[in-house]
Amino acid sequence: MDVGYWHLLENGRIQCDLCPRHCQLSEGQKGLCFVRSRANDRMVLDTYGRSSGFCVDPVEKKPLNHFLPGTPILSFGTAGCNLTCKFCQNWDISKSTRTDRLADRASPEELARMAAISGSRSVAYTYNDPVVFMEYAIDCAQACRQLGIRSVAVTAGYMHLKPAADFFAHMDAANVDLKAFSEDFYHQLCGGHLQPVLEVLEYLVHETKVWVELTTLLLPGINDSDAELHRLSQWIVEHLGPGVPLHFSAFHPDWKMLNLPPTPMTTLVRACTIAKNHGVHYVYAGNVRDRRWGSTWCHECDQLLIERSGYMLGQWNLDAQGHCPHCFNPCRGVFEAQPGNWGAKRLPMQVPR
Repeated sequence: MDVGYWHLLENGRIQCDLCPRHCQLSEGQKGLCFVRSRANDRMVLDTYGRSSGFCVDPVEKKPLNHFLPGTPILSFGTAGCNLTCKFCQNWDISKSTRTDRLADRASPEELARMAAISGSRSVAYTYNDPVVFMEYAIDCAQACRQLGIRSVAVTAGYMHLKPAADFFAHMDAANVDLKAFSEDFYHQLCGGHLQPVLEVLEYLVHETKVWVELTTLLLPGINDSDAELHRLSQWIVEHLGPGVPLHFSAFHPDWKMLNLPPTPMTTLVRACTIAKNHGVHYVYAGNVRDRRWGSTWCHECDQLLIERSGYMLGQWNLDAQGHCPHCFNPCRGVFEAQPGNWGAKRLPMQVPR
């Protein structure tokens, strides 16, 4: 499929303008993402309509704790990524340079029907970064919207603002992976830069209606120092506002960082406490089962609003307007009068024909 966001250079190459990598391609070459390539003097997306599989998950798994809690979300990805994170937790998909692993094919209309058949309230473009297959994701989002199904981007947000505006115009929610608050981290471990991600985050929060939550995977001894966590938390409050939920997730050894130990619970609690002390209203510990740091609490009176154990919901104490019933302070998010009851189920799906 032909795609945009490129221009011809004087040296005869074409430059991809989707993200700050600015890959310059001769005929037949692929970008670093391995899915956007040059063919017949145009930029094409090699993975349009192809997926590594479809599965219905709890929306909390994305993770999104303030977007239609308890509801099912149809999740899928393709292949490739425009970052090179050495700690990638989905490396078999995002780092894939083989399109033959994309066994499932689905048109946007077929995908929307699959979401409707499964009872999913939303579709997540995830597993690998939807930035690299944004044209396919946009077409799917448009087909889903016609059936009343919302769209969620799970992304690192590593893209230029113009394509970001075009992409997120079709999204209802996003979980953005703020990998660290260090340019050295982004450069050395991800092959990218921090500033473009911060610019996309500010754009999302202040200039769109997209519901945004953040995730930072904590790598022991690398991006979990008190100093960095203070800087990250302060930046969020000052530039995004205190109401943007923040998830600190536990790392498990994977990809090229198998010698790094898993993140201890004490590190997650320390990070959550620092963020709360800076004024972040909603802070969560992810990839662990912990009632205190998995549940939603009123930031004014500290009453329990939404109880969670893993991906399972317990007590639901929000009133019909999404307010705390004790102090009537609003809880930010996209809520309905009652939560969903999907639970922690994981349901693989086949494309309906």
